[in-house]
Amino acid sequence: MTADNGRDDRLAEADATIRQLEGSRAELRERGRRLLGLTEESGTATLRTAIRYSGASWYPLVALSALILIDQFQISGFTILAPDIAQTLGISVSSVSGLLAIQSLALALGTLPMAAYTQRVPRRAGVAVVTAFGWAIFTLFTGYAAGAIGLAFFLAANGASSGSVRSVHVPLLFDSYPPGTRGRLYSAYLSVIWASLVAGPAVVGVLALLGLTWRGTFIVMGGISLAVVFVAVRLRDPGFGRFDTRRLRAAARGELADQDQGNAAVSAQSAEVPDTNLRFFEVLRRLLLVPTVRRYLAAYVVLGMMLSPLATFLSFYLDDRWDQGPVGRALFSVIANLMAIPLLLISGRYIERLLSTSPARLTRLAGILLGGGIVTVDLAIILPVYAMVVIVAGLGLAAFAVALAASGAALNSMIPAQMRVHAAGITNLALYGAGALVGQIFLAGIYQSSGPTIAILALAVPGAIAGAVMYRAGRDVDSDLDDFIDQVIDEERLETLVASGHRVPMLSCRGLDFAYDGGLQVLFDVAFTVDEGEMVCLLGTNGAGKSTLLNVISGLGLPQRGAVRLTGLDITYLEPARRIRLGIEHISGGQATFPDLTVVENLRAFGYTLGGKRSVIEARLDRVFEVFPALAARRNSKASLLSGGENQMLALSRALIRRPRLLLLDELSLGLAPKVVGELFETVRGLNADGVAIVLVEQSVNIALALASHAYFLERGQVRFDGPAAELAERADLLRSVFLHGTAKVLGAERA
Repeated sequence: MTADNGRDDRLAEADATIRQLEGSRAELRERGRRLLGLTEESGTATLRTAIRYSGASWYPLVALSALILIDQFQISGFTILAPDIAQTLGISVSSVSGLLAIQSLALALGTLPMAAYTQRVPRRAGVAVVTAFGWAIFTLFTGYAAGAIGLAFFLAANGASSGSVRSVHVPLLFDSYPPGTRGRLYSAYLSVIWASLVAGPAVVGVLALLGLTWRGTFIVMGGISLAVVFVAVRLRDPGFGRFDTRRLRAAARGELADQDQGNAAVSAQSAEVPDTNLRFFEVLRRLLLVPTVRRYLAAYVVLGMMLSPLATFLSFYLDDRWDQGPVGRALFSVIANLMAIPLLLISGRYIERLLSTSPARLTRLAGILLGGGIVTVDLAIILPVYAMVVIVAGLGLAAFAVALAASGAALNSMIPAQMRVHAAGITNLALYGAGALVGQIFLAGIYQSSGPTIAILALAVPGAIAGAVMYRAGRDVDSDLDDFIDQVIDEERLETLVASGHRVPMLSCRGLDFAYDGGLQVLFDVAFTVDEGEMVCLLGTNGAGKSTLLNVISGLGLPQRGAVRLTGLDITYLEPARRIRLGIEHISGGQATFPDLTVVENLRAFGYTLGGKRSVIEARLDRVFEVFPALAARRNSKASLLSGGENQMLALSRALIRRPRLLLLDELSLGLAPKVVGELFETVRGLNADGVAIVLVEQSVNIALALASHAYFLERGQVRFDGPAAELAERADLLRSVFLHGTAKVLGAERA
């Protein structure tokens, strides 16, 4: 039996395990869609029936609604009372915009720490309640601000604590209720947000009628907020993915035979299975690779440029154009925002139906409403009759409300439960951070030079762009949703198969697509497998994607599609440093040493993963000097002063120091003399003999085919050959004559 036939026998069962996943994927994906409520029948039951049948309670919606109702008190009060505050404290309109920008930035930045804090342990309910107490207190103390600096502090503190609303509320809502109700419940939740935009101005207006100054108004609103927070103190976190991710995992294990099975049983069986082992920034990187998420972020940045200044500019517009004082401005805000509430409640069922049947259409609807909303608002401010201004502006704001309901429902339905807090963090960073900051600063200049009417009209540009970007996001929603379902199902199925004794390859790459930021795709549906202790060569012409594939395996590049698994563990999105600890070492020719460190310093740096065990590191340094005497003679020389061959010896020493399971060698012999190449590859053979699996990318076909028994050939990012090295040597259609010169001779000599 040849070595490669032995490889085929060893990997036959392992590959069969992976292919078993792929063979059942379509059927399980369809079942997963049903579990997520993506069917024609979803949402047809009344909310009361659906919630009672699922075992859920109305309390989470009530508690979160109570918190969101008071969340807007401070910002509503500040927006309406901005002219009075500016006059009292002697600050300009530009300063007011700057203060709002500070609050928006604090709010946006506050979302990410809360997402990180709640990532591993489901404690979102506690975060929501504690931070609610915080923003209630900061609202109260806003009334004691003595100047712009104090005001900036209280606004920023309120914004930072309000970050919990933007990061944990919606994920908590989605985990508290089953698919088939979320579109309606999310619309109802957003209607409370718009009710808060009514309640805040209404409270301001009533207190103004009672003769309270802006300081007294904030103190009273803070007291009301503290009282309302107690409504939510019994809020509890149901855990991640109670009605979706957990069910998908149970279905993949074959334990959810009947969708009517009780949720408690599903939760109990699934609680021990972690949703993901990715860390915070790894999750963020993973999300940023989802095309729909990237387009949402772009749309939200531009939308933030419009929405953040809009409320402020409207207040100054009403003051300047219609001579409306605090009561008049509050009344305008109440009437205009009140119009969004019934529209949100009415549209909830339609959003639910589109969410179930076509999330892509739902996203496109959001784009249309965003663009139409700003056109409507711009139309309103040029109308000559004040009553018409109020009504038409209210319709425009209502369009924004429904657009946010539609886009938010679609986005949160296509993201794994444990990643929703991260998605909320980055989308709100885009909306209230980057977008709001740019909008408040730059559009304030338009106000200064041209007045509030022209400033509001100028918002049509970012509004139209946001709508167009959101509309285009619809084209990727369905495929991204299927990717989410496949990922959860594949992970669970593989864990189940491995636990039942099925063998998997040490390294398995399946369906890899990779494109650089500029959009140039390099890898296309690549499948690549390496087993324990074997040596595989990866060949191809320049630009075929060989180095890119090694980068994806080592974590230096993240694929747009596909998975990289190490003994069944999904490592596709792990940071490179974590892959090193898992035993993957990547050595690129000419780029693998620290030039300003000495040889010994380089070697000790390579040993950092050994946990500071000095005796072990020193013993391995001795082994390096035994294998490479040339390095021993130059142990105190800087790497930048070494010859090319000595540098490659030093680079290869990383494998001698760390002793990886998988060694990726990229052009190790590039530009070296034959004698040095021979020494290096004798060491490579020794590592392989010690059980290290090796993937070899070489400019010399002769060397690669002489060392490896199995070969892959890449051409234009696709695998054109996967088989014994000897067979590749005979493929003149792949290896042109220039590559074949002397190949047979070398193979014969090595195998004699």
